[in-house]
Amino acid sequence: MRVRELAEWLSATFEGDGEKELTGVGAIESAGASELAFVGGRKAAAQADNSAAGCLLVSPDWPSPSYRTVIRVQEPRTAFARAMSRFYPTAQLKPGVHPTAVLGEGVELGALVSVGAHAVVGDGTRAGVAVGIGAGCVVGKRVVLGEGTVLHANVTIYDNVDIGRGVIIHSGAVIGADGFGYVRDHDRWHKFPQVGRVEIGDFVEIGANSCVDRAALGVTVIGEGTKLDNMVHVAHNCRIGRHVVVAAQTGFSGSVVVEDYAVIGGQVGIGDKARIESRAVLGSGCGVLTSKVVHSGETVWGTPARPLRQHLEQLANLARLPELRRQVAELKRRVAELTRQP
Repeated sequence: MRVRELAEWLSATFEGDGEKELTGVGAIESAGASELAFVGGRKAAAQADNSAAGCLLVSPDWPSPSYRTVIRVQEPRTAFARAMSRFYPTAQLKPGVHPTAVLGEGVELGALVSVGAHAVVGDGTRAGVAVGIGAGCVVGKRVVLGEGTVLHANVTIYDNVDIGRGVIIHSGAVIGADGFGYVRDHDRWHKFPQVGRVEIGDFVEIGANSCVDRAALGVTVIGEGTKLDNMVHVAHNCRIGRHVVVAAQTGFSGSVVVEDYAVIGGQVGIGDKARIESRAVLGSGCGVLTSKVVHSGETVWGTPARPLRQHLEQLANLARLPELRRQVAELKRRVAELTRQP
């Protein structure tokens, strides 16, 4: 693809050699003469002069040397992600049902649907146009898969789950398994029947080996555009809002509410009935206590989670403890000397 063509596709302007042919993308420190890179921060800007990249995606005000071929965009990182899809398009699914797949009664498949080897699709399930069901997937009864949704190999979808358009679910994920619900009678635990459902909005992505449990009663909801990393657990009756991002190994206890555009780091633990308000940020490894409210736009860290400034103050105080201990020991020594004097 020529620089001129890429700039036009990005609705951007270019400077330099518009006829230069680009064959791929690369990091700014390692990209070659036929590759595209981007300047997305101070570190990249410092490396730009020595970069061999054939073309750079830069911000409108970046001071480009005259010898550089650049494309000016508002958000270089976002434009780079878009450009990558042109150089490395998603593999096209081959429509059709593999001979080893098993389809239940009343299954409805839209045009261009692909069902892979040894997949199982339960009674009454409906798959929209261009849905992909990978090899070894098990899709339960009365499941709805929206247009363009892709289930990678070995995904399991339990009964009565609704999944929107353009959803991507990676291998090993389990959607709609029973929530962890039990009642105690004397000295024994008895299962509380989990008869609710799961609803997943449009353009959600769920990482490998993640689990979204069905509600005990009602619905577990994952909102439009939300992205879950690998090994994320969403428990029964959680309501995750729109465009939330959640990093790996995070766990949501039952009935947690996360509002729109929240950002949640890796290995975060959230107690039941907690509320994370819109655009809050939870730092990696923090712990949110049961019924805690993290307020809109607030950044919290640590366990128990507290505002970032408080967390940093606590870390600073902990760092001073060895010196404080030494000082106390010295004071004790001096007091002992004074008490020994006649």
